[in-house]
Amino acid sequence: MTKYEHLLNEHRPVADLPDADRIQWIRAERWINHPNAELALAGMSDLLTYPQRNRMPCLLIHGRTGMGKTKILKKFHRDHPRIADPRVGTMQVPVVLMQLPPEPNEVPFYEELLGAMGLPLVGEVSRTRARRMAREALKIIGARILIIDEIHALLVGGDRQQRIFLNVIRLLANDLEMPLVCAGTPEARRALMTDNGLADRFESVELPRWTNGLEFRRLLASFAAILPLRQPSDLDQEKIRAAILKLSDGITVRIVRLLERLAIDAILRGRECIELSGLDTMPQRAPLLSMERLRPGFAS
Repeated sequence: MTKYEHLLNEHRPVADLPDADRIQWIRAERWINHPNAELALAGMSDLLTYPQRNRMPCLLIHGRTGMGKTKILKKFHRDHPRIADPRVGTMQVPVVLMQLPPEPNEVPFYEELLGAMGLPLVGEVSRTRARRMAREALKIIGARILIIDEIHALLVGGDRQQRIFLNVIRLLANDLEMPLVCAGTPEARRALMTDNGLADRFESVELPRWTNGLEFRRLLASFAAILPLRQPSDLDQEKIRAAILKLSDGITVRIVRLLERLAIDAILRGRECIELSGLDTMPQRAPLLSMERLRPGFAS
């Protein structure tokens, strides 16, 4: 009989490692696929191959903090690395991933953008020069798509500053005929909709909280097949699914951390599988956002 039949073939050798090594493996960051992530990745892939035109389509990926937006963006960025172009002796960078600076002003934005391309600004420069340098750099490296994470940071500014900044990214997309991908919280969607000329270009992919349905069962099955425990975990048990959702509030990052803690606890206690009793005895360490929701007078 094959050993560890409950695990995927490539993960079975990990189950034979010493406990300390398995715990480190569990704590390491890794990609777990799910339908909403696939939808976002497919949308970005479609934009990457879109022919240039005057009004390029764009994509917004939005969801609550902890739903995995940044992880999806980073995976897409990893899947489309820099490519050496021997014809011109430069690196071609099809996907540029940046994070919106905390204060949405033009010069910090272009500084962040140039830094994402490996071309940090040195010294003080004018807004006009920073803009020109960023646009020229995007053309030189052959960028096909610009991804802006934490787009909700634009809400820090007042209404006038928000309008100015939205106009900046709209004109950037126009000038370069390049699709934009933005990611942020649900508030980011409302902010983008204040600029009709920009909002018309955006389609959106939402990353909603998990509910006790088929997609959640598939997510748990994916974890059950890779966590290096020596006995099968029945994560599809109704009570276990309900308990995980209750403890995590349906937030992806909390689900992942909870499963990691449960798997490590199963190793340390010699149980070698995740059981309902493990959830019952798990120490309660509520995330700050969950604690905030429990405060008297707090309105969600």
